[in-house]
Amino acid sequence: MQQYEDLGPARSALFRVTSRLLPRGGTGPLLRADVHASLVVFLITVPLSAGVAMASGVPVELGLVTGIVGGLLTGLLPGSSIQVSGPAAGLAALVYEAVRAYGLGGLGVLVLATGLFQVTLGLLRLGRWFRKVPVAVVQGMLAGTGLVLITGQLYELADADAPGGGLERLGGIVLLITGTLESPPALAAGAVGIGTMALLALWQRWPRGSRLIPAPLAAVLAATAVTAVLELPVDRLHVGDLMTAVQPPDGPDFRRLGQVGVLGTVLAFTLVASAGSLFGAAAVDRLHDGPRTDYDKELIAQGAGNTVCGMLGALPMTTVVVRSTANARAGARSRVSRVLQGTWLAVFAVLLPWVLAAVPVAALAGVLVVVGRQLLPVRELGRLRDGHRGEVLVLLATATAIVLTDPFQGAVVGLLLAGLKAGWETTRLRADRGRRREGRADDGRLPLTSKK
Repeated sequence: MQQYEDLGPARSALFRVTSRLLPRGGTGPLLRADVHASLVVFLITVPLSAGVAMASGVPVELGLVTGIVGGLLTGLLPGSSIQVSGPAAGLAALVYEAVRAYGLGGLGVLVLATGLFQVTLGLLRLGRWFRKVPVAVVQGMLAGTGLVLITGQLYELADADAPGGGLERLGGIVLLITGTLESPPALAAGAVGIGTMALLALWQRWPRGSRLIPAPLAAVLAATAVTAVLELPVDRLHVGDLMTAVQPPDGPDFRRLGQVGVLGTVLAFTLVASAGSLFGAAAVDRLHDGPRTDYDKELIAQGAGNTVCGMLGALPMTTVVVRSTANARAGARSRVSRVLQGTWLAVFAVLLPWVLAAVPVAALAGVLVVVGRQLLPVRELGRLRDGHRGEVLVLLATATAIVLTDPFQGAVVGLLLAGLKAGWETTRLRADRGRRREGRADDGRLPLTSKK
């Protein structure tokens, strides 16, 4: 420890903290790599957190709060080293329905209960259980969420209000298109959103540009600049004070925990957030050569983060694959990178939230349409179609049920179908084994002969 004492009290304390978070090796190079990665992730986190909050039907500030908690708290806890947690598009549809049904105060209770449930499951060492949830169910839930997200953001592309239910949104698309063609402001908003999606797709194909500025940030910045220069009549984000947006749940909100619908929503939050985090952790582990994820500890870390988010009335969090992948590819080596990105996000949310007020809503909607498209398991469907038709059926049924009803009922439908499929396959396997045994017994019999 003497090596730190000569640096002065402040720098000595900083190096003690970072030495605990960093893997063994040269502290300087590792810290520089983590600082660089944290800035890259921060630049991605700002527009995506704002967009997810918008899609969830809550103030933009609450998305930033969840991102801050994901960096400063969950990022500091053990479990994983590279994964970045925050508000995720995969939970946006479920949060939107929960806010419609129970309000912002009810959302805080739901997220708080989800966090405590996750911590309990992690302490019981049930983290690996979530990885046993059938992949077809998880993919179906993501696909259904992606479809709900896309249909909802199509209305935001035209600065229009989206209908409440999934069927209403699908049925209103024709009217949305005709109404947009007849309205110059809606056409301007649609042009901004479509332009954002086009630039996002093109920017991702330019490796040098993507390394310099993340594609979502580049697309949103360009759309904001064009909108300001041309003075387009489009809606922009409404951003208020961070502390005013934080509304902890109170007594009447907690009494709702006795309602069956609320408990069902908590279970849906827990299933989607936990399975998404742990599946995402497994995917991100393949991108780096650092320590592998401890699923029980990671579940506890996610639960601790969601508990705090619930106490603040913010959005639920989960591992975000987009940000985690960017963190790994930017050269992150330890937990320092995600703690630092939470720090940059906190500084931005306190000092510069007014910057978001210049961002067109249609631009963020365009980014979210692309994110929703990425949730659709197109490649997985192609692989499952040959020889795994039962998995395809479960996936499609789960996604359809989510679009037509809500994420919780969709998850129940998927799990029931997966259970029926597993039972059918077990019955067929036993029947096949029985037929093979009978065949072997017949082949081993001696022919009967009569004695004369």
